[in-house]
Amino acid sequence: MNWDRIEGNWKQIGGKVREQWGKLTDDDLQIVKGKRDQLVGKIQERYGVAKDEADKQVKAWETTLN
Repeated sequence: MNWDRIEGNWKQIGGKVREQWGKLTDDDLQIVKGKRDQLVGKIQERYGVAKDEADKQVKAWETTLN
């Protein structure tokens, strides 16, 4: 699934995001609003991982949405 579709369906996909990254809060998801770079930043913040690692996690997660 491309990121434009993820962004457009963010409210529905938010649950899948929370399943993958349970430390993200509803407020975090509201701030992210489907923006990939914001999601990467929130994963970094909540999980204490480097940007590269957070980006890799998001890429892997994207492939599960197809």
